[in-house]
Amino acid sequence: MDTQGAMSGATPPHENRPTSVESILALNRMGVFDWDLDQNLLHLDSAARDVLELPPDEYEMRPQSLHGYFPPAEVSRLDLLTSQAIKEGRNSFGAYFRVRTLEGGTRWNHVQAYIRRIVDGRPHRIVGILRDATDELRHSTDRLSLEATESGVSAVLGDTTAALATARSVRDVLDVLESPGVLSRLDATSLGLGLVEGDHLRIIAERKDVDQPSDASLTRLDADLPMSEVVRTMRPVYIGSGEEFAERYPQLWPYVEPEGVGSAVCLPLVAHARVIGALGLLYRGRHDFDAHERTLLNAMSSSVAQSLQRATLFDQGRRLAEDLQRFMLPHSIPRLAGVRTAVSYRPARQLGEIGGDWYDVIPLPGGRVAIVIGDVQGHDTHAAAVMGQLRIVLRAYAAEGHPATTVMARASAFLADLDTERFATCLYAEIDPSTGWLRMVRAGHLDPLLMRGDGECRPLPVAGSLPLGLLHLGPLDYRETALELAVGETVLLYTDGLVERPGGDIEEGVQALADSVPLGPSDLDRLADWLVESPRVTSGEDDIAVLLLRRETPVNPQVGRRLHQYVAPGDMEALSGVRHMVRDATRAWRADQFTEEIVLTTHELATNALLHTEEGVTVTVRLLGGADRRLRIEVADRSTRQPKVLHAEEWHRTGRGMLLVDRLADRWGVESRGAGKCVWCEFDSP
Repeated sequence: MDTQGAMSGATPPHENRPTSVESILALNRMGVFDWDLDQNLLHLDSAARDVLELPPDEYEMRPQSLHGYFPPAEVSRLDLLTSQAIKEGRNSFGAYFRVRTLEGGTRWNHVQAYIRRIVDGRPHRIVGILRDATDELRHSTDRLSLEATESGVSAVLGDTTAALATARSVRDVLDVLESPGVLSRLDATSLGLGLVEGDHLRIIAERKDVDQPSDASLTRLDADLPMSEVVRTMRPVYIGSGEEFAERYPQLWPYVEPEGVGSAVCLPLVAHARVIGALGLLYRGRHDFDAHERTLLNAMSSSVAQSLQRATLFDQGRRLAEDLQRFMLPHSIPRLAGVRTAVSYRPARQLGEIGGDWYDVIPLPGGRVAIVIGDVQGHDTHAAAVMGQLRIVLRAYAAEGHPATTVMARASAFLADLDTERFATCLYAEIDPSTGWLRMVRAGHLDPLLMRGDGECRPLPVAGSLPLGLLHLGPLDYRETALELAVGETVLLYTDGLVERPGGDIEEGVQALADSVPLGPSDLDRLADWLVESPRVTSGEDDIAVLLLRRETPVNPQVGRRLHQYVAPGDMEALSGVRHMVRDATRAWRADQFTEEIVLTTHELATNALLHTEEGVTVTVRLLGGADRRLRIEVADRSTRQPKVLHAEEWHRTGRGMLLVDRLADRWGVESRGAGKCVWCEFDSP
């Protein structure tokens, strides 16, 4: 017999044979996992990752990172099955479950797990095998019965989680659990809830109509109490009668017996195989906890545990956000002569919403005061960091004595140089308490509100420019708006969270804010707090900052009303600022019946002085009181050359400036001032 020919084309028995258990498992679409419960790390071998169809190099060894590969119902069901096995003291469990495929469909897998426990019975590892069960269940009637069973469990989980779906904070979870609908469905009279804190259990919900031990709010985990017991053992406690309650927990029984409590259940709250707390329910009279009710209660406790875990993280994140934001803001507001200020801030009521809103009050040389409010784009730690830097540089530029427009221009350049791809809106204002003059520069921010002494509240238009940091969109053209703030008048600065509503118009929100401000408020601190917590502010989707400034009776009032502006030699572009100053003055002093004539006259006087002198000029606007109320314009220079009114035939040579002054002003003249002169004109303004 030709043995070599007979064996031709056949595979020798010693070749291509798997040589390891791992190879055998991989060929059968099976893999191994090891879940370290203490560190919450889930180790998957390469075969197990293939079974779950995990993309290469994307698994982070955290169980939570797998949730996106499972249908949502499967995540809750597997967590419930794991929790039940741990609570019931079982050493192993198995389950079929669905996973998403790369094509967008689903297929069946199976897990067989073994629970490893330490000496005291506490689980510390879960190890087992994952395998592909799609072919196994493809034509099996077991799949139909399995899906029918799952639909019942899913219904329980769906009913339980639906009430907790909108709960974000721990307080929200408590509100859901303490509602009559939940308690009545469980036929319970009240509940208790505790969260693990180190080696203690903090009770965060308990019967308000039952006396409690003085130390009941914080108990040790080794205490002889039902909640402490279920946390230690991770097994539920069912108490069917008062006699059993008194026998098992004699120190607690005297507190519940007077209220007719005859039975109870206490359930460990297990999330991702770790106990985070305990849930207790009290019932009147005897109670028989059958298998169906125990399944329902276990399902509910798993749902509550997951909600509480999310809520705890939410509360921690919110506290972190609030602490970080408040650390970036001024710790105190200085008390300054001649003005009163008040501030208030409310962070966004969402996890991770660390905003970029800020405010500041800055003392300046000469008794002046600067106030700032702004908002950096974004709601994250980066926005808060940028906000902190902007607040510091604005304070530094202001303290150096720069004009308001220069402060804003430098701050904008600073933000652009940070290369953060963030911009910021800002409103910067300086006030001289002795005169009441308020100079404001607005960079993409909302207009402030002016609250008059008679109770009127209205938006205060301020010339606007680009937000800070957007140098690539245009030149730094920050304009100044001036207003004389009377004694008792208040300016309100705020961020957009105070007036913005989803789908609403921002201008309508500003007007609604103006209409809602109480009439003539005297306590600025109370008003600031009311603004951010009033019923009209309900969304909480954005942080809110408000700053109030009121002018009080000045300690050293300045006699008369006047404004000054210096124009450098040959700086014709600066005349735009002079015109703005004159317009602001005529409006503030209610002398605006001849605004354009006054502006034109001032422009001609200043232009004439710049053209015929080599020095700079100082433009002054004054309001003269008395029986004949007058607005006076003064342009001072260091030249002794007298201006001349030319006739019409001479216009082609030197212009017509002084002729316009002569025709428009009620009177004008020239005063000698040492080495120079002052050309003035007046307009009657009754």
